[in-house]
Amino acid sequence: MRRRLLAATALTCAALLGGTPAAADLAQPAVVSADPVDFTPHVLDGTVWALAVVGDTVIVGGSFTRVQDSTRKTTYPRKNIFAYGLRDGVVSAFAPQVDAPVYALAAGSTDTVYLGGSFKTVNGTTQRGLARVSVADGSRVTAFNATINWGDVRTLNARGASLYAGGTFSSINGTKRAGLARLDAGSGAVDMGFDAKLSAPGLTRTRVEHFDITPDGTRLVAVGALLRVGSVSRAQIAMFDITGPAATVTSWYTDAYKPPCMKGFDTYLRQVKFSPDGRYFVVASTGRASSPTKLCDSAARFETGGNGKHNPTWVQRTGGDSLYAVAVTGSAVYVGGHHRYLDNPYGSDSKGPGPGAVTRVGIGAISPSTGRALSWNPGRDRGVGVRAFQVVPEGLIVGSDTDKLAKEYHGRIGMFPPS
Repeated sequence: MRRRLLAATALTCAALLGGTPAAADLAQPAVVSADPVDFTPHVLDGTVWALAVVGDTVIVGGSFTRVQDSTRKTTYPRKNIFAYGLRDGVVSAFAPQVDAPVYALAAGSTDTVYLGGSFKTVNGTTQRGLARVSVADGSRVTAFNATINWGDVRTLNARGASLYAGGTFSSINGTKRAGLARLDAGSGAVDMGFDAKLSAPGLTRTRVEHFDITPDGTRLVAVGALLRVGSVSRAQIAMFDITGPAATVTSWYTDAYKPPCMKGFDTYLRQVKFSPDGRYFVVASTGRASSPTKLCDSAARFETGGNGKHNPTWVQRTGGDSLYAVAVTGSAVYVGGHHRYLDNPYGSDSKGPGPGAVTRVGIGAISPSTGRALSWNPGRDRGVGVRAFQVVPEGLIVGSDTDKLAKEYHGRIGMFPPS
């Protein structure tokens, strides 16, 4: 078991790596240790869907009801959201009452955090899908009164005076916005000039599964059940210039996600993350299919720059097992899901590993330059899969639906420290 990190170590890492950026993942000089720290708390049921860090506090969102301290001696009732100390794992008194799962979190200013999900009430007050609460006491920030019409919010990103939200909603505060919107970070008012005009002709609904923003705040890439941006065709992925008042679709596009995977998927893309320098991004996908030519059940790197059609720089294939989460630190691309293998383009669920496949159960690391699996191999109980990564100076936080990480008990939460 990993010994408790000393505060001095954490401060040294923080000084080396800088503060957590508002968008994209934090740069790290090396791959993290495969031995998780032993002081993180445990979520006893359900799934951890989202993570955010506000100051020295980790906020955890998901669908769960109980949390234990790291020693497994004290159990706390915590429904769908809780918080703990980043450097000591102590479960805080933070316990806002949220009546349904929290799927997205974003750190706000003045010791607050934004919540997104399928909830309808927060602390007994009606506020569907979006809210802002105090990290100090869990109280609802009443000045922020955004509310969605139906569906859910699946991804959030706070950037300066703006809050970006993505999900399955079709309007916010009565203003039509199909799956993606920009709000005033203080009031929650919809930015009337910013309309991505997403649509998905022939699909049940338009859905933004996830998005990320470059560190310089100039580009946003969204993935999900989307086929058009205004009159422009975009298959499951679209890039926007967000420097001005409008959501301006760029000429960047790829046809790599046009080929279907298994029937029934309106989208098989699950997460997208920019590199710390913004030069490229990596997309994680499901698809329930294996193919050496399609991007089903894969991680793929694309370059941010350039106009027109883009093909992936590299593709990492699992051989038929889903990837749900990705983190990009410059030294590694971390992927999480319920995969059994990496480097497995010729494998499949029925046939098992193909030539060259390496065992990487539920979690793994990929070379950012080659797309090949790195030697990092802590393993975890597969379950449905990892749903959230959070990169911090103290390492890599992992949220999932199982309770074994690197052969140790870690109930749905764990953190790998710097190596």
